[in-house]
Amino acid sequence: MITYEQEESALVFAVRVQPGARRSELAGEHAGALKVSVAAPPEKGKANKALIRLLAERFGVGRSDVTIVRGEHSRRKVVRVAGATPGDLQALVERRSTVG
Repeated sequence: MITYEQEESALVFAVRVQPGARRSELAGEHAGALKVSVAAPPEKGKANKALIRLLAERFGVGRSDVTIVRGEHSRRKVVRVAGATPGDLQALVERRSTVG
């Protein structure tokens, strides 16, 4: 189960990122965090930008609604998604587990 906090109209949760993957995708859950693979390399912020783009697309929000709160230079990050709900996060994880 992914651990999260709800802040006003935003959802804050941990993400485990694997940069340099074959393709960008949600990869399930890992130790209480959403596991995400991104094709971008971990250099000059490219992987962070790819993560923000992917999460914005999957949550149906703008890129400016996704913020990396902690861990900008780490694989383990904490992100904030404005306009997201716990139900949205759960739906993404469930959709991922039925597709895979």
